[in-house]
Amino acid sequence: MAKEVRVNERLQQAIRESRMTYDRLALELGIVAGRHGDDARPGKSLISHWVRYSVVPSGDMPSYLAAVLSRRLGRTVTPADLGLAEEVSDLRDWSLDTLSVLADLRRIDVDDVEVDRSTALQLMAYSVGALALPTESWWESMARTGEARGRAGGRRVGEADVEAVRDMTGLFSQVDQRRGGGHARTAVVQYFTSDVARFLKGTFASEGTRRQMFSAAAELAYVAGWMAFDSADHAAAQTYFGQAVRLAAEADDPAMAGHVLRAMAHQALDLGHPKQALDLAAASISGDRYALACPRERALLGVIHARGLAATGRHTAATGALLQAQRDLAAAAPGDDEPARVFFFGEASLAHETASALRDIGDLPGAVKEFRHSVETRKATSFARTHAVTLGYLGAVHVRLKNIEEACAVWSDALDAMEPVRSGRTRQTATHMRTVLSPFRQRGIRSIDRVDSRAAAYLEATA
Repeated sequence: MAKEVRVNERLQQAIRESRMTYDRLALELGIVAGRHGDDARPGKSLISHWVRYSVVPSGDMPSYLAAVLSRRLGRTVTPADLGLAEEVSDLRDWSLDTLSVLADLRRIDVDDVEVDRSTALQLMAYSVGALALPTESWWESMARTGEARGRAGGRRVGEADVEAVRDMTGLFSQVDQRRGGGHARTAVVQYFTSDVARFLKGTFASEGTRRQMFSAAAELAYVAGWMAFDSADHAAAQTYFGQAVRLAAEADDPAMAGHVLRAMAHQALDLGHPKQALDLAAASISGDRYALACPRERALLGVIHARGLAATGRHTAATGALLQAQRDLAAAAPGDDEPARVFFFGEASLAHETASALRDIGDLPGAVKEFRHSVETRKATSFARTHAVTLGYLGAVHVRLKNIEEACAVWSDALDAMEPVRSGRTRQTATHMRTVLSPFRQRGIRSIDRVDSRAAAYLEATA
């Protein structure tokens, strides 16, 4: 009864602000009430009455009410504002339970029921404040929580289930590399929030199996986050990255946690938050996150740390970190017990990130050299998205060096590479091309006009 009273109070306030009568609102909603006695007076439940006599499906009623009042008020009114939708917590809150967050992610990103999506998305807006990492005691607490889950009950989960999750994660990762985050992201989220969620609630054959499953789930959550990041859905990416960190913490897998923190740092760099990026990158190489990583992964963590140092003006330290990343990658050897998640990182990737750091330091000739090395050593068919982004960055550096013709030649190759790719970062590259070339339009320069028109066509095709 108390909740019903609060709902009526909120509705009445919204109606007063819009200067509508109850009858007028009923007409706007297509309700065939209005002549059914006095049931709609303020002392009764307006919701019960309207839903009872409405020609609008009852499940849609909160959205219809909110839409009508939004039109009348000239501002957004959500079902949650009227007390008609369940409030959703900020899913980046480190104090939330891992599996509860997973259930909320399904409701928001898959089911889209019983939750006001607009409210959820507002709560999920990319937050710089949410980049602050939890205390050391949190990591210890999460490891203990994970151990307790293995005794919780549910379907029996074994090593074959872990391998199945890892196989699916590898498949999704390869699609992401070839086609960009715009392909198969819905399938990743569906699999993560359904099949994998059920595994996480199961009874495990051993504590080792539980840890492996939570680690495998962390990697899948990371892939979901990376695909969202690549699709420029940064709020969702941040949320999935946070969930990946939780899962890695419950798995007591420091190297996996470091891998995700590195991705969060990469995202923060791209979004223009260098200080926070450096903090995240420093955390990714702290203690066992670096010590327990294989040499290839150490190089990946280290080069992003170098980029964070470069972006914050610590040029000497950035140079030292770049050299260490090169040494770490050189130490990687066939037969190393490497996790599958580092399959993409090799000489070409190291050169790409090194070039990005040199660009931020101001060493543009050095950046050109490293970007070219990345292009020349990458297997473009398997890593089409990154290949296109590298070419885009190389062209942008040529522009800064006043080499417009050279930039257009490189960008033409970039447009060739991005044709089968659906990625927010390739779209950003195409947008940057058009912005840079806009002063040269209408001058009859064939190479410029061709790149400009092709970039416009790509943006239209991928909108």
